[in-house]
Amino acid sequence: MTSATSRAPAIRVAGIEKSFKGVPVLRGVEFEVEPGSVLALLGSNGAGKTTLIRILSTLLRADAGSAAVQGFDVASEAARVRESISLAGQTAAVDDRLSGRENLILIARLRHLPKPGAVADTLLARFDLLEAGGRKAAAYSGGMRRRLDIAMSLIGNPPVIFLDEPTTGLDPQSRIEVWQTIRDLAAGGTTVLLTTQYLDEAEQLADRIAILHKGRIIQNGTLAALKRLLPAATVEYVERQPSLEQVFLALVGGNADSPDAAPHPREDDR
Repeated sequence: MTSATSRAPAIRVAGIEKSFKGVPVLRGVEFEVEPGSVLALLGSNGAGKTTLIRILSTLLRADAGSAAVQGFDVASEAARVRESISLAGQTAAVDDRLSGRENLILIARLRHLPKPGAVADTLLARFDLLEAGGRKAAAYSGGMRRRLDIAMSLIGNPPVIFLDEPTTGLDPQSRIEVWQTIRDLAAGGTTVLLTTQYLDEAEQLADRIAILHKGRIIQNGTLAALKRLLPAATVEYVERQPSLEQVFLALVGGNADSPDAAPHPREDDR
């Protein structure tokens, strides 16, 4: 996670409202995102997260309110906004018939970038996909596909990226791979607006967390500030047991707080 800066906000949302067939979905949403930081928009299914992302990425018009990305109004300066952003939706926009490298070259050519092959190779190395670059994307794991999808969205170096439910449906190991990718993006100065329904995801990644509930932001702050909203917990000393995720990652050889090597089975487990 990155430290806040004193520059103008990379994303500003003020009083955004949106209804569908008379049913309110967004009811005066307001927040700001500092440049180079990660804001997690946390909410349950149907809270309005994807609708807000579609408005900010100029795919949908708000009924009321205003929003700006990199200082450009999403309604009146949509073309300038689209030049400043990239969007990775809930479904990876990967062509399974192409290899990972070919997917990246295709997007680089569509963006009229010079040396698209070099652009592809740089991103494959950055996202630890160099060895898999020649394979068809159809053979990629869920985590590899999502990393390729994010790599494709970064072609052209957009300063702002929207990630809509980036780890939905991924296994624990793939989720951790994507989490590290998001951390690396923020560390490199990219502003990230992340929507999620997973509490641990917001806790792990976000500089600030905005809770969207029934179309409204009901709380917005750092994790520490949000925790202070509840009374201090009573301290009790208990034996710390490994989580299921730690057990899983230890067994499959992933990173976890538990020992690196998988544990030997007990006599009664054999």
